[in-house]
Amino acid sequence: MTAPETPPAAPVNGWHQRPNGPDFHLRFATTAPGCEATFNRPQAIAAESCISRPAIARANLAVSTEYPDGNGSYAAPYEDYTVLQQHVLFWDRDRDGEIFPTDTYHGFRELGFSLFFSALSAFIIHFGFSYVTRLQYSYIPDPWFRIYVGGIHKAKHGSDSNTYDIEGRFVPQAFEDMFSKWDDGNKGRLSLSDLCRMVQGNRLAGDPFGWFAAIFEWGTTWLLLAGADGMISKEDVRRVYDGSIFWYIRSTRRQGGRWERGVGPRDIVRFVGGHTTK
Repeated sequence: MTAPETPPAAPVNGWHQRPNGPDFHLRFATTAPGCEATFNRPQAIAAESCISRPAIARANLAVSTEYPDGNGSYAAPYEDYTVLQQHVLFWDRDRDGEIFPTDTYHGFRELGFSLFFSALSAFIIHFGFSYVTRLQYSYIPDPWFRIYVGGIHKAKHGSDSNTYDIEGRFVPQAFEDMFSKWDDGNKGRLSLSDLCRMVQGNRLAGDPFGWFAAIFEWGTTWLLLAGADGMISKEDVRRVYDGSIFWYIRSTRRQGGRWERGVGPRDIVRFVGGHTTK
């Protein structure tokens, strides 16, 4: 294997240079000529200039270089919950720590999804994740296929971006790396093509469950958040991780407003027909 002809990063006089970004003095290499992927998927080495200790996971804040302190007004009432727990609280309608399939169905409906897609999503999510969250409390499967908020960290699967750690905390460095690696052109947004490359690039060997989960999760995110250009913004993705965008969409719809983003059947045909996977 040979290194790419024009690698996107190279050490020059001790400075590690990245296109469209500042230079940083590093005492170690972040690319290896023997692995082309390290050139094609650069790390977000600038993250520490905006975020304090980005490699340390935040228990209850989803932060980014644009929002290094997260969304304090949203997170404050949920400071006792991890970011992963905050992500699913939207569906815990009565705040009892248990999410029934009907809760998930109604939550998807409130986000604007169709009857069929909402029912399908409830089936997939609860069939796939009920038992693993139940393991926090018992080895006996739950007959109602409930998802337990207190055990949601056990639902973390492979072939993901590792933005959530295995305890459900938020890792800023992994979130920034996601855009550094997969945001082709440094747009600050992810296109359908970017998402396809990311899901493919994150696949782990022998992990079909994780492959399917990643496709379902990112596909649903794209359907909900894609703009007129077919892209999802970095800030919207951050707000998916802490769940704040779900509350915002529901509030907008309840007040008679129209959620301006999202993809309908005609859009799917247009975007899917027009994108190519690199």
